[in-house]
Amino acid sequence: MHASRNQSGAAVPVITVDGPSGSGKGTISQCLAEKLGWHHLDSGALYRLLAYAALQQAVPLDDVDALVQLATRLSETYQLPTREHPAIMLGGEDVGLALRTESCAEAASKTAALPEVRQALLAWQRHYRRVPGLIADGRDMGTTVFPDATLKIYLTARPEVRAERRYNQLKNKGIVVDLGDLVREVEARDLRDSSRKASPLMPAEDAVILDNSDQDESRTLEQVLQAVHDVL
Repeated sequence: MHASRNQSGAAVPVITVDGPSGSGKGTISQCLAEKLGWHHLDSGALYRLLAYAALQQAVPLDDVDALVQLATRLSETYQLPTREHPAIMLGGEDVGLALRTESCAEAASKTAALPEVRQALLAWQRHYRRVPGLIADGRDMGTTVFPDATLKIYLTARPEVRAERRYNQLKNKGIVVDLGDLVREVEARDLRDSSRKASPLMPAEDAVILDNSDQDESRTLEQVLQAVHDVL
């Protein structure tokens, strides 16, 4: 894998934060990027962008060739959040709220199971490795996308805890869902993500594994920061 390098020729450092849906990896990664002044890649947003576009354009979620072609076209029209521009844009439209719906998340999980789709999005993800460093969160950041990462974190929590977190997030946004349905969806997504042949959800062999089922966000961030300080 080609690694971006700084002016001295050293590889630009990457910290990966992987884990299942609802583990808190997105929030923790954003906080970490802000504290370090590094770039942040929400890799899940790329898959949700593709899934959203597929749903909008009536592209079947199992049509591999059409999805790969769509991914190529989207690479020229999307924009992920930055400190200067926090919105997720697609073709000039802010689609951030639309990408957070359960239907979009389910569609993203299905398309992400296709090896050809994952390969099509690989270069997008590695493009974010820029000076001074990158915090990359997702499901295969440490195992497949950035296997040479300086530090690999794997966040997890019990399915019912993660479902309840998602329930509260959606409730705060005025979206009504059934908690029982969310638990079943989380478990189904976990099974699909961990059993797929291409880059299955799993901790890297050298990952620091943190289960935050029984702790709040601030405590999780403390543990992650300690792991970062141990290597930087």
